[in-house]
Amino acid sequence: MSSESKVTGPASYFPSIEKKYGFPIQHWFELLKNQKQLKHMEMVSWLKTDYEIGHGHANAIVAYFRNKEGI
Repeated sequence: MSSESKVTGPASYFPSIEKKYGFPIQHWFELLKNQKQLKHMEMVSWLKTDYEIGHGHANAIVAYFRNKEGI
């Protein structure tokens, strides 16, 4: 068994999100800070529409962000 713990859940998408869209994950969190009034799926739609992020990636970013922010 490996001594390193495997990243699971929404954070497991972060390396591929950073590679595909060219920004660190913190970039997306900063953008979402101004969208806290939106519901989960509204945030997902916003990322998809305004930044052309795929649904799975947008959902992972939003899920992690909302959990971290306690929303």
